[in-house]
Amino acid sequence: MTATQVIPIERLELRFAPRVWRFAERRRAEIDAHFAARQRQKPALFNGTVLVLGEHAIDGAVFRGACLPTDYASFLAWNDWGRPEAGVRDCFAQGALRSADGAFLIGVMGPHTANAGRIYFPSGTPDLSDVRGDTVDLDLSVWREMAEETGLTRSDLTAETGWHTVLAGPQIAHVKIMQSRENAEALRARITAFLAQQSPPELSDIRIVRGPADVDMMMPAFVTAFLKAVWLAPR
Repeated sequence: MTATQVIPIERLELRFAPRVWRFAERRRAEIDAHFAARQRQKPALFNGTVLVLGEHAIDGAVFRGACLPTDYASFLAWNDWGRPEAGVRDCFAQGALRSADGAFLIGVMGPHTANAGRIYFPSGTPDLSDVRGDTVDLDLSVWREMAEETGLTRSDLTAETGWHTVLAGPQIAHVKIMQSRENAEALRARITAFLAQQSPPELSDIRIVRGPADVDMMMPAFVTAFLKAVWLAPR
C-alpha cells in the first residue's frame, strides 16, 4: 500500500475533459440497484453529476490533471465498494479552517448524509458548477463548500495562496488553510448558530482540534496526514 504523502503545491491546473467512465458503464445495473438501496436508507441522496480525476501529474509545485463527469450513483458505489482500481481518483478541495489562536475547526457530517459521522474539513465532490470553460476551479469549489457548511465567506477568512496536497491512494485531497480573525470558541459558536438555522444542516457538530490528543478515528487518513504535517512543520 502506498504511504500517504503531503506535498506543498503552489497551483492547480485541472482540465474538464469529458469521456465515458468504463466502470460506470460496465456495472450500470449493479450501481443503480446499489443507489436505490442507499436512497431508501437516506432519502436525501441526490443523483446529480460530479467530477472524478481521470489522470494527473505533479510538475514541480504544479498539480495538473483532467476531470471527467459521472453520475453520483456511480461515484458513491465506487466509494462504497472500496474504491477498486477503475482508472480514476477521488480528487477534491478542503478548507482547513484555522482560528486566530491556532486551532483547526472540523465538521462532523450529519446523519442524513452519505458519510454520516465522518469528521473532516468543509469539502465536497467537485461538480459542473466548478467548471469554467475547459477548466475545473477548485478554489471556487472550496469557497462554496465553506459557505454552505459553515456560513463563512471571503469577508470572514483569508486563504493561503497554495495548497497542501494529500495523496492517499485513490483519494487526492487539496487542502487550503483558511485563516479566521476569531478565536476557536467564538468561531465554533458562530458556526453552530448558523447550523441551527439549517434544515437539515450538513454538519451535526463542529470539533475544535488543537493537537494530536484531539485526533479522532472518524477522521479519514487525508485529514490526519494534513494535521500531522502542519503540526510537525518548522515554525
